[in-house]
Amino acid sequence: MAAADSILIFVLSLLVGTIGILAGARLVLDRDASFVNAAVTALIGAAAWGITSFFVGWIPILGVVLMLVIWVGVINWRYPGGWGSAAAIGFVAWIVAVGILYALAAVGFVTPDALGIPGI
Repeated sequence: MAAADSILIFVLSLLVGTIGILAGARLVLDRDASFVNAAVTALIGAAAWGITSFFVGWIPILGVVLMLVIWVGVINWRYPGGWGSAAAIGFVAWIVAVGILYALAAVGFVTPDALGIPGI
């Protein structure tokens, strides 16, 4: 049962992250952003966050800042517009993910600690 739970959490997290990044890209870039590109960005971003967390996450303040910079860097790499646009996409993605997870937690589908965007 633990494997099934892990798979469900992974899929739900990827979906929430994808929707957040897709919303951010569409709002900030004012153009069509594809679901597939957002999903790949969410997947790469989560992997980069996890790897960075493993190596520097234990360093107070600096570790979290580096993890966030790496995550925004992935968005910057995957979408046009530079670091400012990438940071804005990341911020919108975070807000959207918080809203989705709050709604899912309110109806009892997930616990509030579900992940999809780093730091949620």
